[in-house]
Amino acid sequence: MSGGLTLLHLAGNVALLLWGLHMVHTGILRAFGSDLRRILNAGLANRGKALLAGLGVTALLQSSTATGLMAASFLASGVVDLVPALAVILGANIGTTLIVQLLTFDVSVVAPILILVGVIAFKQSGKTRLRDLGRVGIGLGLVLLALHLILATVAPVEQAGVVRDLFALLSGHPLLSILLGALMTWAAYSSVAVVLLAMSLAAAGVVPTDVALALVLGANLGNVIPQFLGAGRSNPARRLALGNLIVRGSGTLLTLPFLAQIGTGLAALEPEPARMAANFHLFFNLALAVLFIGLLGPLAKLCRRLLPSAPVQDPGAPRYLTEAALATPGMALADASRETLRMVDILETMLRDLTEALRHDDRKRAAEIGTLDDRLDRLHKSIKLYLTRIARDDGLDEADARRCSDVLTFAINLEHAGDILDKSLREIAAKKIKYRLSFSAEGADEIEAMQERLMAALGLATSVFMTGDPREARWLLNEKVRIRELEQAATESHLRRLREGRPESLETSALHLDILRDLKRIAAHIASVAYPILDQTGSLRPSRVIDEAEPVPPTPASGTLRLPPVSR
Repeated sequence: MSGGLTLLHLAGNVALLLWGLHMVHTGILRAFGSDLRRILNAGLANRGKALLAGLGVTALLQSSTATGLMAASFLASGVVDLVPALAVILGANIGTTLIVQLLTFDVSVVAPILILVGVIAFKQSGKTRLRDLGRVGIGLGLVLLALHLILATVAPVEQAGVVRDLFALLSGHPLLSILLGALMTWAAYSSVAVVLLAMSLAAAGVVPTDVALALVLGANLGNVIPQFLGAGRSNPARRLALGNLIVRGSGTLLTLPFLAQIGTGLAALEPEPARMAANFHLFFNLALAVLFIGLLGPLAKLCRRLLPSAPVQDPGAPRYLTEAALATPGMALADASRETLRMVDILETMLRDLTEALRHDDRKRAAEIGTLDDRLDRLHKSIKLYLTRIARDDGLDEADARRCSDVLTFAINLEHAGDILDKSLREIAAKKIKYRLSFSAEGADEIEAMQERLMAALGLATSVFMTGDPREARWLLNEKVRIRELEQAATESHLRRLREGRPESLETSALHLDILRDLKRIAAHIASVAYPILDQTGSLRPSRVIDEAEPVPPTPASGTLRLPPVSR
């Protein structure tokens, strides 16, 4: 086999190893995710319990990154202090060594059994947890199979000049080996996979022991990179990743000059190269835990000093609701109106995200709808409480009381429209993306036409809300009628395509009709801002039903503007 082909096989086997680890991780998370979070949260009372909780959760998940992200979420929400969170990371670092220890033994014969049992369990679709455990079994089997294939691939490496020359560059250059191990861990998002690869290379004699140990150091150091990336802009989460970097970086610097002596000592304990790498991985993380468990207080202070808290603006927090304005109801109502316009902006963004999610099967835009709805809910709650405080003032005149009611009603309707987008339309978009469904060209055009009309109605509703113009209020209700007519016409057109047996229409029928219905519901909520204005002018009928004694008004000639009383 040529060197290039050997590298290709090796890369494929490593990818299989990564996929197996991913299946183990996702299977455990789906089966016991909420339980693991409760265990981790309960163990955060002190640093000793936190270390054990991090160890246990990571041993099951096989991902110190996942455990670190859980701890970071607790830290960001203020549930836990930085010191126990750092202790969780120390335990998580030890937890990653346990599967490595297990896989150093020759258990390749178990791989087909695990895969077979896992597939059987996975097929039990009626029992969700059993399916998830089946996924875990398949993943473990794939990991064992991948390790066996890696060993088989690198065994004849002496005849592969390219591979031999590549790894020969690492001999005598521990810093280069550490850098390579860190980069591979960053690329794989798994220190376990890189450590297992280093063990396989050492067992096949491809790399000497000192290079394998340096690769293990690099894997430990590179595992911090995904934690930094996962922290984003959250300073509490970044402090946690920084603390882990300081711990592992210090350990790497202290260990690097003594790699040769450490290799000699490990050989005396266990001469088999793969076992030496696994034992080094375990002893390195145990030593770091023992060394730093008593220094977590100063380490936390250092992390806070290096990453000081910065004021973070909550996008769902009110910007204009001030205490000072409450003394003047007119000013307070103006501030509440400005805040309600922020709800309009959020709802408009949600509608645009829905359009893009349906048009381009964009999962991120669909998920963003849920985030925006949370902001909308928080703003709605703040506005409602603020208006309640204004309404307590007995000095409100009739106009202010009416405006207070109008602002509250509009905010409530905007919040209801957001709920429709989040709890119904977002789920529809997610289902369309998941099952790779496509609307017919005509159906997609009908949906987009309703969405465009809805966006225009939202802009008109904003103007009505701010100006209180009865003429614009009539136009807004006419827009509501147009949208209802569009929904009816689109429904009839869709049913016609169903009768014609159009495949796209048949497979998306339920989704299509639900979207049309929900867009019409949103239009009704948006148009509700017009009713109080027209009610004051006496332009509303109590019902859409025409009284039997009332003649039906004739249809006006083309170009004639008719503004009859508007029914609710």
